[in-house]
Amino acid sequence: MEFRIERGVLVDAVTAAARSLPARSPVPVLGGLLLTAGEGLLRISGFDYEVAATVEVPAETVTPGQVLVLGRRLLDVCKVLPETAVSCALEGARFTVEGGGTRFGLSTLPREEYPALPQLPEPRGVVDAGAFAEAVAQVVIAAGRDEALPVLTGVGLRLDGPGLTLTASDRYRYAVRTLEWKPDAGDAGEKAGEKGEAVEVVVPGRRLADIARALAGSGLVRVGLSGPGGTGGGLVSFEGAGIRTTVRLLDGRLPRYDKLFALKDPAVAVVPRALLADAVRRVAVVAEPNSPVRLDFSARGTVLLQAGYEDDVAAQEVAADLTGAQDVAVAFNPAYLADALGSFTAPQVRFELLGPGQRALLSGMPAQDDTASGDHRHLLMSVRQLS
Repeated sequence: MEFRIERGVLVDAVTAAARSLPARSPVPVLGGLLLTAGEGLLRISGFDYEVAATVEVPAETVTPGQVLVLGRRLLDVCKVLPETAVSCALEGARFTVEGGGTRFGLSTLPREEYPALPQLPEPRGVVDAGAFAEAVAQVVIAAGRDEALPVLTGVGLRLDGPGLTLTASDRYRYAVRTLEWKPDAGDAGEKAGEKGEAVEVVVPGRRLADIARALAGSGLVRVGLSGPGGTGGGLVSFEGAGIRTTVRLLDGRLPRYDKLFALKDPAVAVVPRALLADAVRRVAVVAEPNSPVRLDFSARGTVLLQAGYEDDVAAQEVAADLTGAQDVAVAFNPAYLADALGSFTAPQVRFELLGPGQRALLSGMPAQDDTASGDHRHLLMSVRQLS
């Protein structure tokens, strides 16, 4: 096996494939990347039984072949190579990487022990890569971190006609974003909700965020699905710009948000998003761990933010337009509120408020000519005690 490739191309390909590698694994070969050189093409694959990634890039193949090497070691080597053409070859049991007068020799792993990569699920449709990456980033902040409740660490993916909806919740907040996508025609399109019932699955949140970032600049992303709502072993796939990734789905479903998001006769406040986010960041400096930031909305056209106790306190007032009540006070975990505000791109954010200890629904109010924001909403629970 021998091939030549540009250093930048190799670094990007190895970096993308290495995202599928486990941090630690009792199976040594799962820490490897499988390199396959063919006619004019280098394929790099990683697999840890939960996520599989394959990246294909152009390369000058001298001798076709295949080798399995430690992925993170290869990535470290590629990053320090000079910016020049790189020559790689399998010499006996050693894989050599050479460029700009620098030469590395890497040990190889037993290729015959490497598991077979999963087959791609049937394609269901395509979505704009940039919009998809933005949507995932907006909702994944609400996903849980408790591995004892694995389904809450995931992001819900709902395929329903021309709409693709992403959801996430850790029980204290709930984020939803809907964007347009194009279902495939035929049976797969019908299964994805074009003419039949909507398909709902849950994808590991951290994995999905990594994949969406990696594909953000690829133009279009093709989504495939098998298992729940389809057939096979419960996989979702994402393809774009020479990168193919499959992820094993999580068992279970996220709580439904329809009734949670339906607030009866709320007070409504509209606040400049950036100013409010800055104010939250400032006053939260004196907040003790797990203590809230209080927001007092007034019909006078302001919201007063307060945090801290006894001698260590902070306050700031921001313009706010309140309707539906003379005044209303709520309090939120400052980190949750900051995350929610940061997930919006609109210049103003709209609060639907029921009062202390009740749900509060945030949504963006984009400029009139901004139609790219999509339908993004974020539900927070207000703290009951407003001390």
